[in-house]
Amino acid sequence: MRKRQVVLRRASPEEPSRSSSTASSRMVRGVRYVECQKNHAAAVGGYAVDGCREFMASNGEEGTVAALTCAACGCHRSFHRREFEVVCDCDSPPLTGN
Repeated sequence: MRKRQVVLRRASPEEPSRSSSTASSRMVRGVRYVECQKNHAAAVGGYAVDGCREFMASNGEEGTVAALTCAACGCHRSFHRREFEVVCDCDSPPLTGN
């Protein structure tokens, strides 16, 4: 199961609404790369992951191949699961508790 973090923000009355009925009010704010999902035993028909919990870029300049390699496990960044931070603009009135 994939976990997603959703940040809700209400538009203030003095702030004009940035969303229209045809435009999407969701916006991806950031991406994190978490645990490595590379199957190291695929060649022998098994399943084994290395236990790397979070992508850490190697000592490389941003935009180079070295920056796409994990310093902890040595895998490419594409083997790590992506988590998105999504921001939703809500124009609905606030809930009142009774």
